[in-house]
Amino acid sequence: MIVKQLTVGSMAVCCYVVGCEETKKCCIIDPGGNEEKILAFCRGEGLSVEAIVCTHGHPDHVCGNAVIQQATGAPILMHAADAEFFSRPEVIQYFSMLGLPPSPPVDRCVSDGEAIVIGKLTLTVLHTPGHTPGGICLYAAPHLFTGDTLFVDGLGRTDFPGGDTKQMLTAIKEKILTLPAETVVWPGHGYGGARSTVGDEARNNPYLKGNW
Repeated sequence: MIVKQLTVGSMAVCCYVVGCEETKKCCIIDPGGNEEKILAFCRGEGLSVEAIVCTHGHPDHVCGNAVIQQATGAPILMHAADAEFFSRPEVIQYFSMLGLPPSPPVDRCVSDGEAIVIGKLTLTVLHTPGHTPGGICLYAAPHLFTGDTLFVDGLGRTDFPGGDTKQMLTAIKEKILTLPAETVVWPGHGYGGARSTVGDEARNNPYLKGNW
């Protein structure tokens, strides 16, 4: 399994190229800028981009979708709740303050438990609302791509429109902390570090202690 973490864009998003070593097919998770950097890595590794997968709809994570799609023809995948939420005019207006382009229309809506197949690799969608209504994590053992749901020693913000702290904590408890302790956590920003494990976050993340 190919996992490449690239820090991109004005808000230092952790974008991931995740691919199948045998078939050389890949997906790009959260292309939040520096599109040529992302595409250059894919070209250099001989990878065919099969999908653009959004962990959520915030502009810092989807602002590169249009350029990547134009270059590769890959479909854009997002949870149905975020595809609907981020298409609302008032939500588009609110997040326009970031000065980043929104995503083009979503080509495929995904749901909890759905399999995203990339070559011989399968990523399972885990719906983890809280940062946004349709936030997702992507699990391909032993790797978990958590977007802005879970950071190293931190959590995503819930004070933006669509945020809900209780939902986020419940999702983390039920969908993430139930995974094997050795599962590698790849966050949507490297605020506390570039990666962690589920076990380390359960033990050390100050926002999780005492919440259950």
